[in-house]
Amino acid sequence: METVREGLARHLVGRTLLSATAHHPRVARRHLLGSRDLCERLTGCRCLSVERRGKYLWIPLEQGAEALIAHLGMSGQFRVTDQTMRSHPHLRFDAQLDDGQWLSFLDQRTFGGLAWDHLAPAPDGRLLPASLGHIAADPFERGYDVEEVVVRVRRRHSEIKRVLLDQTVVSGIGNIYADESLWRARVHPARSAHQLLPKVARSVLVQAQLVMAEALEQGGTSFDSLYVNVNGESGYFERSLAVYGREGEPCERCGAPIRRLQFMNRSSFVCQRCQRPPRAGAGRRSEPIG
Repeated sequence: METVREGLARHLVGRTLLSATAHHPRVARRHLLGSRDLCERLTGCRCLSVERRGKYLWIPLEQGAEALIAHLGMSGQFRVTDQTMRSHPHLRFDAQLDDGQWLSFLDQRTFGGLAWDHLAPAPDGRLLPASLGHIAADPFERGYDVEEVVVRVRRRHSEIKRVLLDQTVVSGIGNIYADESLWRARVHPARSAHQLLPKVARSVLVQAQLVMAEALEQGGTSFDSLYVNVNGESGYFERSLAVYGREGEPCERCGAPIRRLQFMNRSSFVCQRCQRPPRAGAGRRSEPIG
């Protein structure tokens, strides 16, 4: 998401939306007044910046303390091109920019969407969309305080990986980077968060910040054509992953085979030699798949 934000910022900041069109009703389902109202509001607006918190993006607009807010869902993509993409089967929204470029939103599964929202000051002074006030800061924000997050993490009586994915505790750490940071910190995903020593919880959070920064340098992690930057290019951090998607391959640290565990209708990938499972009664154990 940070890669997408940076790509959008390069193309949109200072540009005016000359027109806006919704090509599918679901794209504006989060905007209560409907897609026509959303497009009318956007037409003629100038983009001031592109911001992000967790998995949400928003574009503050010159019209006032308001913004276009976006969530990509599972398959959403923003693309900026020099011609319309109206022949694309997954086009859900587009807008023509005053420099001749087109901003297009593609979404194969239609789980993503756009909406208009008012901006309100957060406790740290940052202007946030009103609907995102419940989402915690992520590791790339100026106001992020790892010590505060350590305290929140250790208050949770739940598995540490589940806590890392809880956007009210810390935002922006997805399934892939949770697995990678836990492996780096040598912590099993089924360990109970409230039983972690402060230095261990801190290590997990620091490693999450480091692994995401490294991924950002390589354009993110792209496993298929649904995960691309605004110019259509894929990220290359997938080649640097230590555990995620590496079932059966040797751990690069100890040589033991990476195992895939069932977790919240998804998968966790661990080295059960480096990341020792919790003892019976110390936390709910994830079950191996297969």
